[in-house]
Order: sequence, then structure tokens, then C-alpha cells
Amino acid sequence: CGIGGFHQAMESLGGKCVFACDIDEDCRKTYKANYGLEPAGDITKIDAKDIPAHDVLCGGFPCQAFSIAGYRKGFEDTRGTLFFDVAEIIKRKHPKAVFLENVKNLYTHDNGKTFAVIKATLEELGYVVYHKVMNSMEYANVPQNRERIFIVCFDPNQVKNHHQFSFPERTELTHTIHDCIDPEINDKALFYGAKFIHYEELKRDMVSMDTIYQWRRQYVRENKSNV
Repeated sequence: CGIGGFHQAMESLGGKCVFACDIDEDCRKTYKANYGLEPAGDITKIDAKDIPAHDVLCGGFPCQAFSIAGYRKGFEDTRGTLFFDVAEIIKRKHPKAVFLENVKNLYTHDNGKTFAVIKATLEELGYVVYHKVMNSMEYANVPQNRERIFIVCFDPNQVKNHHQFSFPERTELTHTIHDCIDPEINDKALFYGAKFIHYEELKRDMVSMDTIYQWRRQYVRENKSNV
């Protein structure tokens, strides 16, 4: 559940959260402070029968196993297998809808085989699966380049009109990062952790999109202790 992204969105639409779960202690503390609900801990130690009945299951199972910034081991990484714990909950509780989110690389990981397994698993559980890679800056008018894959599933026996579902249309971004950055900012403001980001050098070296990904991957690893 992280610190409550799904909770924030679903509650704003009239939903009521009946259960949340995250292995990270700080996430649980923040979640409780924000919403008054204390999440459970390690999902692998929770019996699905003990989870309350619910209409919609929202989940952002760990993305590190599939992320470009990580090692991309997929299901070989134990964090990648947590999807199957989510699947077990779906099997036992069979909610009307399932709403999952992950990094966009989940779709292409292992030449698409990883996503194929996930989609097939959801379909075997009786769900119709819709999916799309979307970027927040193209839909929420948020000046952040954040691409994610969204997987929306419906039980056709409980949601008869599921075929009417569609992902939202893109909207034009009316704000940019320049709207919130002080034009008088100095170089010290670029300080991050124990390093400076040398933008001019970075721009010179970024001759391809692959270079950008590799730079980000290396930067994240070098600074993970400061995050």
C-alpha cells in the first residue's frame, strides 16, 4: 500500500478502505498518521481468509524486480513473486474489480513473458484484463514524467457492463516544472546527498534514450543510501 496513493484516490471517489498492507515500517507509520488505519505487515505471512471482504483490490506489488533502475530479475527476484500473493487474495476473496500498478518495464520484461504470466493468471481467476502504459503528465496535469503500467480487471459475472470501461483520454499539460522553480536559484540548490548533478555534462553525454536509462540506473544505485 506504500503511504496511501491508492487510498487517497479511492477515498476521494467515495470508497472506504478495509485493509492495507506494507512490509516497510515507516510506510505503515506514515499511512496510519495520514488515514488512521494501521496497515498489516509482511503479506507472505498473512492468511488471505483473514482479509475482510472487499469490492475492489488495489495493489502496487514491488516493482524493483522489473524496474529499469534495478537488476530486472523478474520472478527470479523474491519481490517479483509477491504478485502471486496478490493473486491468492484475489482467488480467495474474488472482488468485483482489481486495480494494479507497476513500472512500465513490467510489460516488456523478459520479452513480454512476465506480463503474459500475470495476465494469464488473472484471466484464469475469471477476470477480464485491460492494461495500458500511461504517463502522469499526460493525464493528471502534473509536471512529472512518470510512466507506469495500469492493469484494470473486472469479474464479468459481477460487473456486467465492464465492456464500457476505457482508460482516460490524454489532457494537455498546462504547467511545467518552471512554474515552481525559483528563477534566481543558485547552483547549491542542485546539491543532492553527497554529489552534485552536473547537468551540462549529463546533456552532452545523453546521445540516446538508452544512455538516459543507464545514467538513471547508475545514479539511483549510487545514491540509494541517501534516499
